[in-house]
Amino acid sequence: MTSNSQSNTKADLALEFGRTMSELRNHVRQFIQVKIREHNINITFEMLEVMSTLWRKDGVNQQELADLTLRDKSSMTYLIDNLVKRQLVKRTEDAHDRRNKLIFLTDEGIALKDQLYPWVADVYAAAAGEIDMEELQKGIMLVNQMIHNLKGI
Repeated sequence: MTSNSQSNTKADLALEFGRTMSELRNHVRQFIQVKIREHNINITFEMLEVMSTLWRKDGVNQQELADLTLRDKSSMTYLIDNLVKRQLVKRTEDAHDRRNKLIFLTDEGIALKDQLYPWVADVYAAAAGEIDMEELQKGIMLVNQMIHNLKGI
């Protein structure tokens, strides 16, 4: 189905909405990957997603980080291992549960935000263009309602 086609059902519209959200994510990913390559930063887009989550909430356990980034625990282990090798994060024993390891940003990981965040902000500002803030807030509410609906199935 193309964006120019006539959608006849709510399901058709929801399908097109999901497709366009995926397309937006792909464009954002491409833009960020180009910037990362241009500046020779040794990080993947997936690692950047983990870092971005930690920039918002540092010191979470691996399972919570996997949940927040919508990844399974084994792929999260791989990503964290690579971030540890790059000295961007560190694992620390949880004082309340020694079986848990909490993931914290290192000074290098914190500093990386200053370099990368402006690019991310630029791409999202460009994507938002002339769209009114109220419309963006309605879009967030719409997507959250759709997620809520799916969790109820």
